[in-house]
Amino acid sequence: MRYVIENDILRAEIDSFGAELKSVRRKDNDREYMWYADKKYWGRTSPVLFPFVGSLKNKEYIYQGKHYPMGQHGFARDMEHTLTSQTDHEIWFELASTEETLAKYPFLFVLRIGYALDGADLKVMWKVENPAQQTMYFSIGAHPAFLCPVHGESSKAGYRLYFGGVDEIHHHGNTVDTGLAIKTEDIVIPLTDHRVSITEDFFDRCTYMIEGAQTGEVGLEDPEGKRIITMTFDTPLFAIWSPEGKNAPFLCIEPWYGRCDATDFDGTLEERDYTNVLKAGETFSAAYTIRYE
Repeated sequence: MRYVIENDILRAEIDSFGAELKSVRRKDNDREYMWYADKKYWGRTSPVLFPFVGSLKNKEYIYQGKHYPMGQHGFARDMEHTLTSQTDHEIWFELASTEETLAKYPFLFVLRIGYALDGADLKVMWKVENPAQQTMYFSIGAHPAFLCPVHGESSKAGYRLYFGGVDEIHHHGNTVDTGLAIKTEDIVIPLTDHRVSITEDFFDRCTYMIEGAQTGEVGLEDPEGKRIITMTFDTPLFAIWSPEGKNAPFLCIEPWYGRCDATDFDGTLEERDYTNVLKAGETFSAAYTIRYE
């Protein structure tokens, strides 16, 4: 079921299936910012990635000697979430562990996802609670897709990405066939005035995985330099993605607490890079903000 929150500037729709943001429009011009999930390119808009981000090596993980199969990005995006509270400007959903989730992820959890409007800003909030007596290991990430181009152009070429406060960006790619990180690579994207222009082949090779908290501000601009959206976050890494080689009319800016396995990873769940650790009774809280310019 879809729910609406709104203020004088923005109107946002969130679907309880996946607690997924589906639409954000400005009220002054009825402009839509979010990708409309055409399956020809990618059938999602802004899924929440939990309890894994990215792909696992051999599509499984190892915990206490047992092998658990797991698909890309976990399972929260494909489950119905329960509405727990709603006001005009703010809404919260909850997903709790079930017998079904425990069979593939042996941890009790409560995942709470909130959305709040403040002027032209949408704040997305996560809370992960561990109600059990055992330590919990998890990843969580965002995957919002923004319409691009926005002025009727045939491609994204000429649009620009802004990376706040840095003069170059280092990233690791991934293998297109397995989705695993290629850690032997350290690819540098030089920036001009903190920006890189998107070319016709910019998204043909891989997902850009940018590790090391290099910046906490990423913007999307049109060819004239007008800002479309700005995302701010405090995550150890983030990704930039659009479907490889498809000239898809959107791109994703993805703050992550976790990532896919590396091609050379052979460890356990506890040893995965960027794994978050929650002891018994603890709560993990995080948020990011999207400004719709």
